[in-house]
Amino acid sequence: MEARVKLWIEIDGQIVLSDWRIGLLLAIDRTGSLSRAAEALGVPYRTAWHKLKQMEQRLGMRLVASHSGGAEGGSTQLTPVARRLIERYDHFAAGLSQEVDRRFAAAFADLLRAGPHATAPPEEETHGSRSA
Repeated sequence: MEARVKLWIEIDGQIVLSDWRIGLLLAIDRTGSLSRAAEALGVPYRTAWHKLKQMEQRLGMRLVASHSGGAEGGSTQLTPVARRLIERYDHFAAGLSQEVDRRFAAAFADLLRAGPHATAPPEEETHGSRSA
């Protein structure tokens, strides 16, 4: 058994940062190109471009600086603001994952010790099932 957590940050109910969006920024940083980042993530260029523009618009700041031209073509680099956002998100997410792991271990210690074929605790049978 393992606990999983999905994290995202919203502004006015709209996603601005998530694991996937941070991954997009990291892929841009690694490849130096939005198109190569999209390819590395296995998504269409249009999807990557749209998500990047959404983040920039919702945050009100530039996350990438693009340079066109030259014999080698253009390049795309993260802005210092984007680098700080990645650092902050990673720091926040790491702490959250550790806290979830700690709380999960405390809440499910008996089942974790019993192994993968353990049966449900008796309380489940006497209190009924919860609907999803």
